[in-house]
Amino acid sequence: MAEAVSAKTPSLSEQYHLENEVKQVKEDPSDKNTSEETPDEITLKTAPADFRFPTTNQTRHCFTRYIEYHRCVAAKGDDAPECDKFAKFYRSLCPSEWVDRWNEQRENGTFPGPL
Repeated sequence: MAEAVSAKTPSLSEQYHLENEVKQVKEDPSDKNTSEETPDEITLKTAPADFRFPTTNQTRHCFTRYIEYHRCVAAKGDDAPECDKFAKFYRSLCPSEWVDRWNEQRENGTFPGPL
């Protein structure tokens, strides 16, 4: 018959010591590869919190930011740097399928929102 193998869960102090050992291995300065090959830092940003949209469902927030961007472009021109923040906001909030559909609707003149 096969014997049952029981896995012993380490105690909290054993877990602490294991975590410290792992940290020491990761922070070992004698490892030359880690000091030479440090990747550039990547910063991810999204639209800031907006008090008009307090819930987690961001559908209206997405739609509003899309409209704000196109109003800005209509008022200031395609190359206006002031409109870049609105573009970042709607691109980070809206699914690309929605944006594609809205762009088609704007081209066809059937977009439902006020631009």
